[in-house]
Amino acid sequence: MTVDIGELVRLRTQRPEAIAEAAVRRARRPLLGDSGRLMIVAADHPARGALGVGDRKLAMANRADLLERLCLALRRPGVDGVLATADILDDLLLLGALDGKVVMGSMNRGGLQGASFELDDRFTGHRPEDIQRLGFDAGKLLLRIDYDDPGSLTTLESTARAVDEMAARQLPVFVEPFISHRTPEGKVANDLSAEAVTKSIAIASGLGGTSAYTWLKLPVTENPDDMAEVMQTSTLPAVLLGGEVGDDQDGAYEKWRGALQLPTVRGLVVGRSLLYPADGDVAGAVDTAVGLL
Repeated sequence: MTVDIGELVRLRTQRPEAIAEAAVRRARRPLLGDSGRLMIVAADHPARGALGVGDRKLAMANRADLLERLCLALRRPGVDGVLATADILDDLLLLGALDGKVVMGSMNRGGLQGASFELDDRFTGHRPEDIQRLGFDAGKLLLRIDYDDPGSLTTLESTARAVDEMAARQLPVFVEPFISHRTPEGKVANDLSAEAVTKSIAIASGLGGTSAYTWLKLPVTENPDDMAEVMQTSTLPAVLLGGEVGDDQDGAYEKWRGALQLPTVRGLVVGRSLLYPADGDVAGAVDTAVGLL
């Protein structure tokens, strides 16, 4: 579909209440369908200032283009829903693209990419009450833990309280944990070794007063063969994340394929590598990912 930015702006200026009305009208569905699997397209990167895809630094900065890619992905068979921040979900509501889809609100985006305070990742996105009010289906938060950065403690505590508040509303929350560190150049890097991912799972699983509504959103380890042992760390259901766009997308598919066979892994949440594939074929990339499930 072609997104009419002028019409979106007209609605936002003349009838801002149309967003809440669209949320009320939205046809809902269970989190998991008959397959017991989840295929979610992620688009919450821009709100953290992360607009780059590969060597294209501002690839996600064109909102009409991003919305068109999302609408295309959401129409493909086997795609269950979308993860995004309020601005993007509001646009998708106005476009009528979220009927019958799982809608996940992105909760903490305060750790801006490249900022000195990146590890103090404040909850600047959806609050639990927003997700409940809008009739969305789940929330997602990012938990990067750097043992040398005090900002991680703030994020850790805020995450625990968010887990509590989501559980009180019986809403699933997807926690994306990493053990992280800063490179000599000051860039935050995530440790994907088996030991680090194991530790991150153990820490994330124990947050809050109950884990009844907690899911994990996890990377595939550097050595995919380690995943079977790593995933023994918790009984919480998990989805795999896509990560950065690389030159070897076929290799990424193979990593996901193996990890998806593990008993606690329930699906995929993938963003840039499906929305901005190197060959430009969004439908093909999405269909390939769906086929892995």
